[in-house]
Amino acid sequence: MEEHHKEEEKKEESLIEKIADKVHAHDSSSSSSSSDSDDDKTSSLKKKVYRLFGREKPVHRVLGGGKPADVFLWRDKKVSAGVLGGATAIWVLFDVLEYHLLTLVCHVLIIGLALLFLWSSAMTFINKSPPRIPEVSIPEEPALKFASALRIEINHGFAVLRDIASGRDLKKFLSVIAGLWILSVVGDCSDFLTLLFTTTVLLFTVPLFYEKYEDQVDSFAEKAIAELKKQYAHTLCWDEILSNVVTETSSIPPMLVAIGPLGKTEEI
Repeated sequence: MEEHHKEEEKKEESLIEKIADKVHAHDSSSSSSSSDSDDDKTSSLKKKVYRLFGREKPVHRVLGGGKPADVFLWRDKKVSAGVLGGATAIWVLFDVLEYHLLTLVCHVLIIGLALLFLWSSAMTFINKSPPRIPEVSIPEEPALKFASALRIEINHGFAVLRDIASGRDLKKFLSVIAGLWILSVVGDCSDFLTLLFTTTVLLFTVPLFYEKYEDQVDSFAEKAIAELKKQYAHTLCWDEILSNVVTETSSIPPMLVAIGPLGKTEEI
């Protein structure tokens, strides 16, 4: 009897252990599923973060990536400073000092040729070998690559203009027309060189500032757009109310008034 009682107790203990193991496994699976759902929620929240103009790519990729984007974002500070400094020098020469391109090229060639001629003559006069002037020539392969790339970009521009003019996308058509109109107004206010220099300065400053303060700018833009939508909805509401008032007042028949004897007015 005692052995039989012990066997029953062992069976009960093993059954309790199995139940405990199943409960533990269920708890661990539920906790893992809850953690996965939490991760999904956090990832979905991250995906729902507002970005300016609906941007989903980083600023570097929006600018095209590669070396041009590195230059605009000041990843290579020497090259970026050199390009911006050269653009500033060109703007000062041609716009501020009102120097003409043909005049500048001619003056540079005159000074260069005069210096080389005097140097060569002086070396010959003192019986020394004249300076070796290097041969300058444009390589064929880079020139062909540049011409091919330029041809591809021009053809792409023509294809885009053809697609816009075909009438398939009204939104794109209106946005392009509005952009060209704004550009014409800006071009009427300033000359082409000043506009080009201003665009260059903006390309070297705005993306860098936006990349550095991306979250703050996006948050401010989200609030500003929400406020603009609110004001626009408020304006539409007032326009609807005023139109209803005007409709109701116009539906009231006019009152005819007649002048009676002794100057008294009577309603007809």
